[in-house]
Amino acid sequence: SFKADLKKFIGVCQVVKGLRNARLGAIGARPNAFNTVRYSEKLLQAHGISVSTVDLSEILYTAQKLANNNSRVKDKLTEIHAYAKHDGVPPPSLVLMAKLGIVISDWMAANDIKASALQCWDSIQRNYGINACTLMSMMSEKLMPSACEVDTTGVTSMYALQLASGQPSALADWNNNYGDDPNRCVFFHCGNWAKSFTPDIEIKTAPILGTTLGEENTYGAMAGRASAGSMTFARVSTDDQFGVIRTYVGEGQMTDDPLDTFGQRAVVKISGLQKLMHFICTNGFE
Repeated sequence: SFKADLKKFIGVCQVVKGLRNARLGAIGARPNAFNTVRYSEKLLQAHGISVSTVDLSEILYTAQKLANNNSRVKDKLTEIHAYAKHDGVPPPSLVLMAKLGIVISDWMAANDIKASALQCWDSIQRNYGINACTLMSMMSEKLMPSACEVDTTGVTSMYALQLASGQPSALADWNNNYGDDPNRCVFFHCGNWAKSFTPDIEIKTAPILGTTLGEENTYGAMAGRASAGSMTFARVSTDDQFGVIRTYVGEGQMTDDPLDTFGQRAVVKISGLQKLMHFICTNGFE
């Protein structure tokens, strides 16, 4: 219909306009083993996407200097309390989240950052004592998407999806098996998904990171099951060998199938999933 065509055209215009002058923030260094989040900053710049960087230590230092009774810290703490269930979370951990949230927001505002990618482990747990997932979730809910592991092309993908839909987007790990069903898989994160995806959202710990970093240092992770419904997925990648930006995009369904695990999670059905996985691997996508 004309209405549907017009809506699609508006979405295309929003994506092009938004990405052409986008400024992204890279906070910290990528985890050493995460080679899949490497990218070409120059290729992004050639397409109008600039990246501003800051050392994570600068952010943590500034956060630690904020007083507990600072009025902005109190206001941010109230915001966190209202955002998600937090039963069992030690108050000092919530205060640390509030301080970190203020500093990240200030840095983004000062540099006109539209979306961020953060070094979410393991320096922040060792040197500051929390997970940043709650803060990243809150930013994504406010249409300022935030990706993990300094995944800059990941947050580029998130920002593009958000521009197209006008709704929050999320970054997920794909676990490409769900029983014996070749067209279902599990989306998982520890997790920074916006509240829009998981209405039953709770602030928890990150059990996997906790095994090596101490679970008491991982408060700020989130848990919740994504609601069933249609979804669109996409991934942006820079191809240095050929000097181009590549993307794949598709559609699927989040289902109500049983899933007994922690973190933020969903069961997803995608027609031709095995063909998609083969395409992703053979074409070098992350």
